[in-house]
Amino acid sequence: MSTLNVDKVDPSTGTALEIGTSGDTITVPSGATFVVAGTTEITGTNNVQRPNAQPFIINGDMVVAQRSTSVTGKTSSGFFTCDRLQFVANDAGTWTIIQETQTTGDAYDNGLKEAYRMDCTTADASVAADSILGLKYKMEGFNVQEFKKGTSNAETYTLSFWVKSNVTGTGQVNMRDETNNRMCSATYTTDVTNTWEKKVLNFAADTSGASACTNAEALAIEWMVAAGTDYSSGTAPTAWETIANTDRAAAVTLALSGSTDNDFAITGIQLEVGTYTSTTIPPFQHESYGNNLQRCLRYFEMMADGRQDSDAIIALGFVYQTNVISLAYQWHPKRATPSIDQSSGTDYFRYARDGGTEDFDSIKIYIPNANTGLIYSDDAFTGADDENGWVQINNAAAYVALSAEL
Repeated sequence: MSTLNVDKVDPSTGTALEIGTSGDTITVPSGATFVVAGTTEITGTNNVQRPNAQPFIINGDMVVAQRSTSVTGKTSSGFFTCDRLQFVANDAGTWTIIQETQTTGDAYDNGLKEAYRMDCTTADASVAADSILGLKYKMEGFNVQEFKKGTSNAETYTLSFWVKSNVTGTGQVNMRDETNNRMCSATYTTDVTNTWEKKVLNFAADTSGASACTNAEALAIEWMVAAGTDYSSGTAPTAWETIANTDRAAAVTLALSGSTDNDFAITGIQLEVGTYTSTTIPPFQHESYGNNLQRCLRYFEMMADGRQDSDAIIALGFVYQTNVISLAYQWHPKRATPSIDQSSGTDYFRYARDGGTEDFDSIKIYIPNANTGLIYSDDAFTGADDENGWVQINNAAAYVALSAEL
């Protein structure tokens, strides 16, 4: 390979300069930096720059919220509003969780119009030893191999996000290797109350413990914002170690569960291969809503939601063996075999046909796999065999979905 050493290259004619041809790979060596005047620097990380690649974090801009845009009374862990981000809680107060639309602020000015927000409605100022409060994002093994974890070429991690809270203090973020039970931590501070602040955190490379290349959870990111001594009596590790619960919130001073005045919001979550600073990290990579939703559907799919449409059609259906309705519904391919997630109530669903309607309580799934299965109900229907109709929501509180969450 030959080397060309020059200070400047100008096009021979015009103003366009072409490097390479179609199909070529242009690589930025480790430690090298491209500086584009007036814009962000792009720092090499032993990787080919991939401007059209999908972001590692799905729904990092919080625009997809299939389950709900607002829920109240939450005291335990679960997925509630914005897709892919899990609320983590135990004995740490009561919370309202919303998808918050932005209209002003630095996050808004950077193209981030939605955020995940949690508001304390019942405080717990004196948390128990086993109390914990935070957020968690989980990634399957297929999607984290670029970090080369557990190899001699292991890469570093850079995590960026926008955060806003009425409380100033220190939060802790843990990068968790769920395949090998290892973790590495970084901290940030909320410096100004009720103001969007961008945080950029670096995590070390780990040459121990390869991430499984499967659909199982391999890497997780958790934001800790309050905890009891079971999770805070250790030391936040800046090098990779075996996961120790006492270290998971050791640096946290936010104590968000302590007052009903407290809130915490996050958006623009971005994960990159390599080490970046606040001035060198690439801008947040937006996806179209359609592409974002399609990636979310691998983990969760709302089939019909009465909270949005109390007469929502679920699927066409037909009676089989007198007392069984089969639904003609083809779902988006899932990460793994899905389960039915549905509300519980009397006559929440309706089968409508030429001969009238029949109301029923629940929907089931038969012989499913990640790609297909039979969705049905066996609530003793009276229609004749092979009688056709449709199945719909019959209550404003009713919903039915498919879940294959990590």
